[in-house]
Amino acid sequence: MEFELNHLRQPVGRPVSGWTPPLFPSPEATNGRYCRLEPLNIEQHARQLFDAFALDADGRGWTYLPYGPFADIAGFRDWLATVATGADPQFYAIVSLASGMAVGLASYLRIDPKNGCIEVGHLNFSPLMQRTALATEAMFLMMKRVFESGYRRYEWKCNALNQPSRIAAQRLGFSYEGLFRQAVIVKGRNRDTAWYSVIDAEWSALQQAFMQWLAPENFDAAGKQRISLSALTAPLLKQKG
Repeated sequence: MEFELNHLRQPVGRPVSGWTPPLFPSPEATNGRYCRLEPLNIEQHARQLFDAFALDADGRGWTYLPYGPFADIAGFRDWLATVATGADPQFYAIVSLASGMAVGLASYLRIDPKNGCIEVGHLNFSPLMQRTALATEAMFLMMKRVFESGYRRYEWKCNALNQPSRIAAQRLGFSYEGLFRQAVIVKGRNRDTAWYSVIDAEWSALQQAFMQWLAPENFDAAGKQRISLSALTAPLLKQKG
């Protein structure tokens, strides 16, 4: 922890100089090699997303989210209508460039330009994008935009019992920060929340790790990775958990 001593010999945080609060993010599309992030549009994306999520037959992708699964397209569209038009959370459809179809959801939320902090959440990856380079690239593109926009801190929070999400956070370079006990009630059940973050000082090295992993030469002819992203990001983590 970086600090200075004030005139009373008390430790105080370092001055934040030369930093200007970033702008509130405007909804805009972002292109990668495998995917495109598009501001969520109900008319354009609802049916594609509903069909993609329907491939998750037992609905396990919805278990730790505070909503879903949805029995029909009407209910899904009604839910989208409650989230798609607001500024925070700011939802994006993850579109596969190979198929042109929306295959997952993500959002920015708890957007705090004054303090340079923003969270990624409402993540739901359909079976069409799970364990693919597309999924990793989508998270890289969202993180890249945050830090290139001038934010200081990028957060990932999840149900402490959601082990796949916790593993994903650390694979993506988020350092563990702790457990908030009895943080909220979700679907009538207690939720302890695990907190993770990346800060701006870590971004340069983390970006290089993503770019090395996403490079075409990191995959063999069968599409198998030569080096894992976890191997590249593990040395950058300040704490695991």
